[in-house]
Amino acid sequence: MVHALEEKKGEQIVLMDIHEIAVFADYFIFCNGTSNRMIESLVESVSEAAHKLFHLDVKVEGLPDDGWMVVDLGDVAIHLFSPDQREYYRLEQLWDKGKVLLRLQ
Repeated sequence: MVHALEEKKGEQIVLMDIHEIAVFADYFIFCNGTSNRMIESLVESVSEAAHKLFHLDVKVEGLPDDGWMVVDLGDVAIHLFSPDQREYYRLEQLWDKGKVLLRLQ
């Protein structure tokens, strides 16, 4: 999933292991998109990759205009943000007891 985000030029990608502190998912992926259109493109890219590579049912919440969309892959939740919304909600700080496995600028 990280690779799919990188290919679409997602920014500030963070992969976080939360399995020891959450029961609803094992991993979070956070990523910025620079525009509503880019956020939508990132959602499409990870959705296609999840379905094609892993035959996963994909659930998507939010709208690009909201500046925050979530792709739910079961054990992995991918949060796609505008930079402003990511700064406002600060989910990485909220889940700071999780282990950061990867950080790409």
